[in-house]
Amino acid sequence: MPHTCTLEQAVERVLSAITGPIHLGLPLGLGKPNRWVNALYARVRGMPERQLTIYTALCLARPRAGQDLQQRFLEPFVDRVYGDYPELDFLADLHSGNLPANVRVEQFFFQPGSLLDCEPAQQDYISSNYSHVARDLNAKGLNLVAQLVAVDAARPEHFSLSCNPDITLDLLPLLDKRREAGETVLSVAQIHSDLPYMAGDAQVPRDTFDIHIGEDERTTLFSTPNMPVTLQDHCIGLLASTLVRDGGTLQIGIGSMGDALASALIARQDDNAQYRALLQALRADDWAREIAASGGLEPLEHGLYGCSEMFVNGLLELAEAGLLRRRVYPDLRLQRLACSGALDEHGQPHSVQALVDAGLPPKLQPSDLAWLRDSGLLRGDMRLEEDELQWPDGSRVAADLGDPQTQARLQSCLARAQGGVVLHGGFFLGPETFYQRLRELEDAARERFAMTGIRYINELYGQEELKRLQRRDARFINTVFTMTLLGAGVADQLEDGRVLSGVGGQYNFVAQAHALEDARSILLLRSWRESGGEVSSNIVWEYGHATIPRHLRDIVVTEYGIADLRGKTDAQVIEALLKISDSRFQNELIEQAQQAGKLPADFRLDERFCNNLPERLEALRAEHSQLFAEYPLGSDFSAVEQDLVRALSWLKSKLRLTEVLDLGKATLDAPEPAAYPEHLRRMSLEAPDGVREALYQRLLLAGLQATRGP
Repeated sequence: MPHTCTLEQAVERVLSAITGPIHLGLPLGLGKPNRWVNALYARVRGMPERQLTIYTALCLARPRAGQDLQQRFLEPFVDRVYGDYPELDFLADLHSGNLPANVRVEQFFFQPGSLLDCEPAQQDYISSNYSHVARDLNAKGLNLVAQLVAVDAARPEHFSLSCNPDITLDLLPLLDKRREAGETVLSVAQIHSDLPYMAGDAQVPRDTFDIHIGEDERTTLFSTPNMPVTLQDHCIGLLASTLVRDGGTLQIGIGSMGDALASALIARQDDNAQYRALLQALRADDWAREIAASGGLEPLEHGLYGCSEMFVNGLLELAEAGLLRRRVYPDLRLQRLACSGALDEHGQPHSVQALVDAGLPPKLQPSDLAWLRDSGLLRGDMRLEEDELQWPDGSRVAADLGDPQTQARLQSCLARAQGGVVLHGGFFLGPETFYQRLRELEDAARERFAMTGIRYINELYGQEELKRLQRRDARFINTVFTMTLLGAGVADQLEDGRVLSGVGGQYNFVAQAHALEDARSILLLRSWRESGGEVSSNIVWEYGHATIPRHLRDIVVTEYGIADLRGKTDAQVIEALLKISDSRFQNELIEQAQQAGKLPADFRLDERFCNNLPERLEALRAEHSQLFAEYPLGSDFSAVEQDLVRALSWLKSKLRLTEVLDLGKATLDAPEPAAYPEHLRRMSLEAPDGVREALYQRLLLAGLQATRGP
């Protein structure tokens, strides 16, 4: 029986029950019971004879600024948005190099960029596909798991794994086997009062967990505010949206390019004429063949099904806009009926004859009748006797679904299939408004979103026939920060070996795209970047690391176009990527390819693609401003803060803020303080105290002037 106790008692119980080294597994992201983990860590920290290894990913910490100017912006915002969110003490010690010798932290995914310069974290990083994590952690001897859960008064016997069934559901059967073999394995659950209750696979009996912490967690849930969607991002999202096929399957990742894609799909549906006009101005006609082969420009009449390891805010927006509405079913026979068109988008059969045409045997057997009832397709108190369907009132018809009289009698008994969902997700993380909207959903609406184990989503193995039927016309859309000119993608690690984030499930989805019929992997890439006034290409000749090897190259989208690389020769791949690269770097890239013997000496790039410049795209934004919203999915920033985010980003991209010469140049044309009084008050720079603050004020004014709207 589960043991309910206080937070400190739960720590004591773990320390007494597990006599040897403790191997603690924590969910990635939102689902960690941070206060309890801190209590356990504090106890073990003072017990050098005890060993604790923590296995986890995506340890979430409040954003921090490296410079005073950014810090002035962040501190009030962080206080407002993150409130009393309890950070992980071991993460702070890891950052500072103060992790005790008896504690080790192994992670398979970092909060992006947060641990680049942390040597212990870099040395103890585990490079593992998301779908292999449960296997790998179990092999390490995991003997303790702890997780935040949700509750629902209408389901008193259950917990919901809510935001993180992803690895937990895959891990629990493995741990049970070890328990049966006599090992001591414990699981700890703590309720968080604000976590949305997700049903389906995420709903588990309370006795799944050995220890229940009786003190509900009520601290602020960690959120990820929507960041600005830049002009580059919007153009990438618009072009990628043309590759999504109506009635297909969609996976997208977190970030502003994913937000841009969701926004573009909504525009494709709600303002199709303006959407097409913008794409024409973006020269989408140059990619007409790729668009016709993989997607389209028309509204999505049949809707989409989401199959995404991360249930992101953009997918909820698509559902609320009516685009994420193609239902899939956990039962193979039901899924076949859905694929055949026998069911409408709500799961209602069109007719008895439609069920027969889709393969349901006309001559009903007892097992068929039982299945029709269990699946929800047939309601009514009828029974099957001697080849007849009989009702309590004495009426009867032949148990032959091809018989017109039987069809007429059963038509009114047809009902919606049960278990249909519009999305399978493994974990979620997003803005606070995202959590709130999930909490406020009616049960029937929430149950459209099936949170489940990550192996179901990220792999085809297991129930493969069902998954193939569900995942028709799949578009797996992810981001990379660099592409080589030969088609390798880089998303997780820098060239020097330092890990930026992690491979997560990206490789899983790319492999699926090549294994599923009619599926495509689409990698989104900003073609160039600017930092400290230096502009560089994100398409390079070579790079010392690859997340996606070039033999799995497929489709790449930049703000300038679409490159379909599947099955192409090396020279064709190079030419396709040159067409969507920034023209400031094309000549150098061509020379490098020619020097390597991968392009003919007389190669010339088509003139149509030699004007890939930001200025051309800026003109589009001026003409179609309604489709270039800076925060298309909403924002936690006030209007003044949005201006400040823009200005600070400009300063970071244009200047090396540690170089005096750059700083001096930036302040020359700054406007007077009276032009931006609210912005200066927000940054506590309305009355500068000393030379440093006066310089900050001038820098900020310069950034505001440079980034002001039209």
